[in-house]
Amino acid sequence: MSETSVLNAEQGSAVTEAAAKLDVLDQLLKPEVQQAITVLVDQLPKLAEMMSVLTNIYDIAQKVTNDRVLIQDMVGGIQEVLKPVGEKVKDYASAAIEASDRADNSDATIGVFGMMKLLKDPELQRMLRFSQAYLNILGERKQNNK
Repeated sequence: MSETSVLNAEQGSAVTEAAAKLDVLDQLLKPEVQQAITVLVDQLPKLAEMMSVLTNIYDIAQKVTNDRVLIQDMVGGIQEVLKPVGEKVKDYASAAIEASDRADNSDATIGVFGMMKLLKDPELQRMLRFSQAYLNILGERKQNNK
């Protein structure tokens, strides 16, 4: 009885393989499949070159991910670049907080003459020049995008 089931299983797998081969042959007889194969064959040199490049990139990526010293050096370099930026951001943030506190604690009224006096302040002039240049750039970009 077990020999019969083994024989039936072998015959079933042989029938399945034969059906699969016929299915592949049927696919190969279709004109669109033949055209696609022709295009692939024509592009094989380019595909081989691309695969070579991708293999090299993969090998380099593997070496980089496994090289702990390189990763630590890269992290250190990035931290060295970001440290001054972080310090500037902290400086600007603390200045903004301090200015907000001073403005909240002050009851001083700024009149017309006070505004004229403020216009002579070098920091205000620098900020106004920056604001004007920034708005000019935004306007130019907006016109170029039209």
